[in-house]
Amino acid sequence: MTIRDNEMSTELQNDLILRTIRHEPVGRTPVWMMRQAGRYLPEYREVREKVDFLTLCKTPELAAEVTIQPVDIVGVDGAIIFSDILTIPEAMGLDLEFVKGQGPVFHNPVRNHRNIKELSSEVTENLAYVGDAISETVQQLDGRVPVIGFSGAPWTLSTYMVEGGSTKDFSVIKKLLYSEPEVFRALLDKLEPEIVEYLAMQIRAGADMIQIFDSWAGVLAPTEFEKFSLRPISRVVKELKSRFPGTPVVVFSKGAGVHLNALAETGADALSLDWMTDLHSAREVCGNRVALQGNLDPGVLLTDPDIIRRETKQMLRAYGDGPGHIANLGHGITPDVPVDNARAFVSAVKEHSGKYHKHNDE
Repeated sequence: MTIRDNEMSTELQNDLILRTIRHEPVGRTPVWMMRQAGRYLPEYREVREKVDFLTLCKTPELAAEVTIQPVDIVGVDGAIIFSDILTIPEAMGLDLEFVKGQGPVFHNPVRNHRNIKELSSEVTENLAYVGDAISETVQQLDGRVPVIGFSGAPWTLSTYMVEGGSTKDFSVIKKLLYSEPEVFRALLDKLEPEIVEYLAMQIRAGADMIQIFDSWAGVLAPTEFEKFSLRPISRVVKELKSRFPGTPVVVFSKGAGVHLNALAETGADALSLDWMTDLHSAREVCGNRVALQGNLDPGVLLTDPDIIRRETKQMLRAYGDGPGHIANLGHGITPDVPVDNARAFVSAVKEHSGKYHKHNDE
């Protein structure tokens, strides 16, 4: 069993994910789902009827409750803390509102050096509620499964901060990074240390592993991907690993499958793959440098249990024999997925993955 490499020092009863990341023998493939604590669960919706989204994020007891729900209801092997990547920009002073039918909106986006200078550097203090939620989750889980902390990557956070919310064409931020690259670099330079400190706080609070989400990496041209996505992530990972060498870091760079070789050199312990990336080919490219996570198309969960089992078996077959694979989706589970279908995915991994592992020491 794994002893947590943090201040909690609690023995984990189910450490499949952590052993898999280290390429140690396991009895079966571990499984969890991005966005697993959320709107597809009736129990989550019951909590949301009482509070708005941001209040839920900022109330540790409630955040812990919904974090643990998919462990109890669906049977996943890890609990990712309920929060949002946009808590960092809000903690830096941006006015965040979730508008129905529109999504997140920042009413004071970042567009120039003056805006950047006005950003707060007290992110960790302002986000103490996330650390409290992790500590509460660790206490309630009592070692049943690992707790996963996370943050958005510098590039993805900057897109929301500059665009002022969600976007389809990224016109504002691309204009800025091409025409005023010194302004954009200043924003990344501001974000990087704040992300490091935020993730360090999560690890100290009890997170067993960390995932960095670069959800919009795939919209960058190759040169810009290297400068504005890859290098900042590498610096964040390097600093985290220097402080917490025993805490695994997973990088999810959506739409960046052509950059797998470079991503495997970031220092991350694992790469989470989107569903557009061939899992077998990814394993050939990455070798044993990193573990791989993913990558079932979330749309499969909208079908029926038979199809879900078939496609899950295909995913397991694509990775093949041996450790180093964490079953997951290629992006987040969608709100319209029936709970029984989510269970079918998790059950299929547990039922059919054992034959790919020669050792039975689960």
